[in-house]
Amino acid sequence: MKRVVFLVVVAALFAGYGTAYLASDDVRYLTRAGIEETRILHARQPIAALAADPHTEPALRDALGLVVASRDYAARLGLEAKETYTTYADVGRDTLLLVLQAAPRDCICPYTWKYPIVGRIPYKGFFDTRAAQREAARLAARGYDIHLRPSGAFSTLGWFNDPLLSTALTGDSVELAATVFHEIAHNTLYVKSATPFNESYAQFVGYHSAQAFFRDRGDSALAQRAADRWHDEIVLGEFYAGLVHRLRILYDAHPDSTALEQGRADAAGWARLELQGPVAARLRTFTIGRLPERPVNNARLIGALIYRTRLDLFDRWFEQHRRDIRESVAAMGTLMEGVEGDSAYVRLEAAVGDSVRQAR
Repeated sequence: MKRVVFLVVVAALFAGYGTAYLASDDVRYLTRAGIEETRILHARQPIAALAADPHTEPALRDALGLVVASRDYAARLGLEAKETYTTYADVGRDTLLLVLQAAPRDCICPYTWKYPIVGRIPYKGFFDTRAAQREAARLAARGYDIHLRPSGAFSTLGWFNDPLLSTALTGDSVELAATVFHEIAHNTLYVKSATPFNESYAQFVGYHSAQAFFRDRGDSALAQRAADRWHDEIVLGEFYAGLVHRLRILYDAHPDSTALEQGRADAAGWARLELQGPVAARLRTFTIGRLPERPVNNARLIGALIYRTRLDLFDRWFEQHRRDIRESVAAMGTLMEGVEGDSAYVRLEAAVGDSVRQAR
């Protein structure tokens, strides 16, 4: 399950805007988002009370207890938990929202949507399935690769008291703890218009925090599983980076339509052999499944890379800061002061590069 940053506006903001609602897709979209956010907020129940209530279903009680402990540990790590995940909401369905991504068929270039405060983001979340499908069809008709996927969680960056949603309870203990740390990481550091950096950083914080959390609880098996999940994220990040590199060479040659489709098919063949061979051999927890059967889809690739962009830089940052996640988080906040967009990776690369040169 992947998480998204999804800034919502309460529907009340649009009271009296009936004409605008009928005329504007954006207003309809924001109104629906506001309505859904209002429903979620209305359904909230205090997690601590539910976790302590003997009448709460045992599996849910255990999960919520883990969330409470993870939140407390996040504060010890210097993460800004704010009010995130102090409450729980059952959304009454398996899928919370659909996330749409798009990209041209001849470029690894994300289609982006612009939002207030957070800047440009290469995805759009929809609570309305039909609206998501209409937007996907519109972009597909314009020749874009499109990728529409479910998401079980989102962050409002601390603007609202984000509850833990029932859709986030589908993973195991490691994934649940990592989700808590991931979402709280967004509260702690968010670089405007830098989605791959933000999501990859939150992945780094999520799994390393989970590893420290379980280790300090004396659960070496789950601590190792968290470490193995992070290892697999790095392996998959390297695979996707290699595939994207091959495709960029193809696209930079500006092939005609026939050569483009043949080149994409050849790249898919390379990916299939890699996934079934060296990549599968290195993975510790991730199951390849039907991934080798997928054709090339630039939007899907961008979606996969959003959470796995230059994870090696974050590992080098971790090493530079004595493999201490608390120290790494604090120093990253300082490093990223005043940064926007692609400058985030430029600054991080310079910082860890300088560290490597000094160590030599």
